Amino acid sequence: MGQLTTITRGGSRFYVDPITRDKVPSVTSVNGCLPKPFLQHWAARMVAENAVDNLGGLVSIAMNDRSGAVDYLKRAPTRSVQESADTGTAVHDLFERIARGEHVGRVSPEIEPYRRYLVDFHDRYQPRYHFVEDTVWSDRHRYAGSFDFLGDIEEKTVLGDLKTTRSGIHAEVALQLAAYAHADRIITQNGASVDIPEVTGGVVLHVRPEGWSLVPVRIDANVFEFFLHLRRVFDWVHEVAETVKGTPLCQSAASTGSQRRRTH
Repeated sequence: MGQLTTITRGGSRFYVDPITRDKVPSVTSVNGCLPKPFLQHWAARMVAENAVDNLGGLVSIAMNDRSGAVDYLKRAPTRSVQESADTGTAVHDLFERIARGEHVGRVSPEIEPYRRYLVDFHDRYQPRYHFVEDTVWSDRHRYAGSFDFLGDIEEKTVLGDLKTTRSGIHAEVALQLAAYAHADRIITQNGASVDIPEVTGGVVLHVRPEGWSLVPVRIDANVFEFFLHLRRVFDWVHEVAETVKGTPLCQSAASTGSQRRRTH
């Protein structure tokens, strides 16, 4: 098939077939159609914490540049997301190196706790990996996504996802892993297309500076069906919604302010 590439359109990520140039949405972009009411409360907390933690400096800024102080606070959630994303990327890279049998020496002090717990996980379970950081592709349902690992843990073949989120493990990870497990094929990093082995379940490896846990996740056909509903919602949002409104059959002429005043 060739190596896959990704593009971003309308805030969503798409995988592109290198031969046909056909593009399909990523699993995470499809899951993005889920409502996330907790994000509003999280964002408000980030702004409030930044205000309290930087009260003196903010007062000084606000006295001379009110809009600058507002902009600083407004961007607090974005800064927090970027910091978490940077940590997550570093830990995922570290996991891949360990999973592929590479010796990992010195890392930064911020990442060292993660390295220690990743080594602890591998020492405890001795997983045997079939695929690491490869991509699934669904021809039937038109989606794709990159998964962290597929391998044998305690004589069970599982699809796994590595999480470093401070807020813990969210239920939507089941939709994510179910989508991976029920795709049609795996596209390896060198572009080869191979069948997906029979998977018996999903797991999340949750690693934080204070510890780690391995959590089983249900990824059966029932869970996958909910993902497929989201896949339809994605099409509505990105393709259909903007086509349903026609042009007005009739509408009144717009009145000006002076016309409205003369009628009173």
